[in-house]
Amino acid sequence: MRRTLVAVTAAFVLGGFANQAHADRQPKMRDALAHLERALTSLKNADTDKGGHRVKAIGLTEQALSEVREGIKFDNRH
Repeated sequence: MRRTLVAVTAAFVLGGFANQAHADRQPKMRDALAHLERALTSLKNADTDKGGHRVKAIGLTEQALSEVREGIKFDNRH
């Protein structure tokens, strides 16, 4: 019983370290996501009359978000 408890505890602790290491693998990419998401919110909340540039910036920011997410997924698999 005691060996099982020790094994389970060790697995839990080591699993936590593995999850932490995995979560911290791409801090710059995750920072970029957060900045892009805030930028997108600001663009969507801005006044609409910008000669079409605001709408284009929204589309490009959404595209950038998608690319960063794909980059994170790629790196997590390789």
